[in-house]
Amino acid sequence: MTVAAAPPPHILIIVQNLPVPLDRRVWLECRALIARGYRVSVICPKGPGDPARQRLDGVDIYKYQPAPEAGGLAGFAWEFAYSWVRTAWLSLRVRRNRRFDIIQACNPPDTFWLLALLWRPFGVRFVFDHHDLNPELFLSRFGAPTGGLKALEYRVLRWLERRTFRAADRVISTNDSYKAIAVERGQRRPTDVTVVRSGPDTRQMRPIYPDDPRPLDGINLVYLGIMGPQDGVDQVLLLVDELVHRRGRANVSATLLGFGDCLAQLRAQATSLGLDDHVTFTGRVDRVAIAEYLSRADIGVCPDLKTPLNDLSTMNKTMEYMSYALPAVSFDLRETRVSGADTVQYVASGDLRALADVVEGLIDDPERRVELGAKARARVAAVLDWRPQAAAYVSVYDGLSGFGNLDSRTGRADRVAAVPEPERAPDTDPQGRSYVDLDDPEEFRRYLIERRAR
Repeated sequence: MTVAAAPPPHILIIVQNLPVPLDRRVWLECRALIARGYRVSVICPKGPGDPARQRLDGVDIYKYQPAPEAGGLAGFAWEFAYSWVRTAWLSLRVRRNRRFDIIQACNPPDTFWLLALLWRPFGVRFVFDHHDLNPELFLSRFGAPTGGLKALEYRVLRWLERRTFRAADRVISTNDSYKAIAVERGQRRPTDVTVVRSGPDTRQMRPIYPDDPRPLDGINLVYLGIMGPQDGVDQVLLLVDELVHRRGRANVSATLLGFGDCLAQLRAQATSLGLDDHVTFTGRVDRVAIAEYLSRADIGVCPDLKTPLNDLSTMNKTMEYMSYALPAVSFDLRETRVSGADTVQYVASGDLRALADVVEGLIDDPERRVELGAKARARVAAVLDWRPQAAAYVSVYDGLSGFGNLDSRTGRADRVAAVPEPERAPDTDPQGRSYVDLDDPEEFRRYLIERRAR
């Protein structure tokens, strides 16, 4: 007698601050769930040119037009309310097409616990994927509130965070610092909180031979990430100004990849510093462009200053630099040291002169760049890769749903890998660009010095 296999559970993932698949962590999560056999839908804002509905790699994506950029308390309140209503409406559309069993909400903001509670009477469970510390973000931007409106805003953020933790059936934390907050401040049992680091898939995220040639005597610094008030991107401009105008390093340039609230302000600052010939702003970039830029850059810069938020947060840019075998410099942050260990060079937060000294040292010492780049690549592949993180991630859903691929004869679960192992690493990326041969020490060393094709 055969046992009828139950349909696989359907997971609905909610993201507000980035579109998918641009959000690398969420897209890796989606692919891990699909590989395991789950059905997956996503609700997120549109990126430029995005359709309202698309299906990618088995994932159904529902998108809404994002709210205009917020300014002030009223603006942020409107943005959150607008996004919440649009998300709630789209959740009804998802439900009409296919019943979902679990909602995963990724913060910021900490508002979708209420939507999860509204769906709970229909048997829907709630997983909180904890990406950001909103109370710490507030403290990093405005300092400790002393009274009045700011104190009220801070109390509201703490209340929303508590409600999110309490509503969740399970919590996913991006690092151990976040898990400690879930346990201590969120009053969750350690067994209800699973750490899933935002590790890169290093089989795909690895150096390519860049298409665009670069001068052998030039040094290109690179920044990758969001450009908000807390991200310290202005420190990159001040670093380039110090190197070019005060230390005579005319061959130094910087490429700033990304977008955010401060992009226009940063462009104006670059012009005022006389750096237009040395700094390139790319705006929003996809994975194809990121591979090109990081493969031909010389040094990655992590300019995030030490704040209550930054000190406890895992910086994806650090691991992405490491994936592309880039030596990197950083202000000294607790979780950046966890990621980078001794493959990143650290200076005290805000010490621009020390940062410039370290960068100059790397400019003048190609062998040191080779050493750090090779160590960074080895560490990210061996310690920080997404594969073990994917296994931890899908285990949360396996535990909640009891799902497994059932053998029709025995009825027993036959688990499949969250990230299937390919037979061999490909020689080229999906765009046909050749990967650098990391197993050829002589060629890898040449590439690390020149950062260009043969």
